[in-house]
Amino acid sequence: MAAACSPKLQPVALKPHQKEAEKPVATQPAKENKPVKAEGPKVSTISLLLPFDLNHLAPGASYTTVSLHEADIALDYYRGFKLALDSLTAQGYNYKLQVFDTRGDKAQAHSLANNPSVRASDLIVGPVYPEDMKAFTGNFTSAKQPVVSPLSPASPATYKSAQMITMMPTLEYHAWAAAKYINDKITPEKIFVLRSGFAAENDYLIPFKKAIDSLSKKQTQIINITVIHGQLGNIIPQLSYSDKNVFVIPATDQHFLTVTLRALDTLSRQYPVTVFGHPNWANYSFLKTDLLQRLNTHITSADRINFKAPGTLAFMRLYRETYHTEATAFAIKGFDEGMYLGAQAATGNLKNITQTDYTGLHNRFVFQKKNGLGWVNTHVDVYKYANFELKKVE
Repeated sequence: MAAACSPKLQPVALKPHQKEAEKPVATQPAKENKPVKAEGPKVSTISLLLPFDLNHLAPGASYTTVSLHEADIALDYYRGFKLALDSLTAQGYNYKLQVFDTRGDKAQAHSLANNPSVRASDLIVGPVYPEDMKAFTGNFTSAKQPVVSPLSPASPATYKSAQMITMMPTLEYHAWAAAKYINDKITPEKIFVLRSGFAAENDYLIPFKKAIDSLSKKQTQIINITVIHGQLGNIIPQLSYSDKNVFVIPATDQHFLTVTLRALDTLSRQYPVTVFGHPNWANYSFLKTDLLQRLNTHITSADRINFKAPGTLAFMRLYRETYHTEATAFAIKGFDEGMYLGAQAATGNLKNITQTDYTGLHNRFVFQKKNGLGWVNTHVDVYKYANFELKKVE
């Protein structure tokens, strides 16, 4: 464990008011008033549980490609989070930051749940990975302080902890954001859902259909099509020559996407095509920007960073001056979450975060309380490919 304490503020001593001497009224001797000791500033104890994998530094050991990547994420996140607490300390708050290495290991995460220092914290951030978090919360059932899932969009139902704070919106909220944009901005009579046949696509499609049915009052028809080898000829009679033909594609399989999007590109020469894809598409280098732009492709995102924004530029400069290296997306997420969570911890508002929204450098935090599952950030943005880059449209 490593610990870092922010500079403590000195309490201001108040000089008591002087009163003129008065004659005693009662015959009993006056009780001596002992001076009240001024209380020091509240210290919020925060524990970070991150996969530094320091065991790979032992003699004879070495980092693997995977463990080195995990360590890089942990270090970047820690630096951003620490920079946030330093900024809050300058505003008058006070923190004790404890850092623990989860080693990317379920047994270690399970063990940390019994650590007295961790259990005594006001706030626990981590573990990072779903399996590690599951091992931790499974052994942390008696604690009442919030546990934060900082980087994973896994559903909180995975952990079943009533004290969980999920910072990254789950796939359900991406589906709702896409449905709302389609309903509000396009208002199509029908939506074509192109499926690859993998059951995992239901994690997106079930909440998407629920959202469309609710928003359109079941006036928008959803047409499900399982596409084989890019064959789309059977839907041509249902397409419009003048109105936007909306296609929702929840697939992530490379071969399926390559073939299907090529088929849609052919259709787009005669029919107006608008595509809504899975949020992971933004990370796929095999998807070509010019093709996505021709298909009027939209995706949702909860962590897209505008590196040209003044706030981001200021943070990057401060990070560079402090750590003599460039900030990554994980450092930015650490900073945003440190600023938000640190302020909530210091003001005693961690159990009431649904009342406090926050706009960070990578996303907004807008929380909903889910019965038995804690709090989930619900804010998702919609982007469109234009001028060979992703532009925010909602």
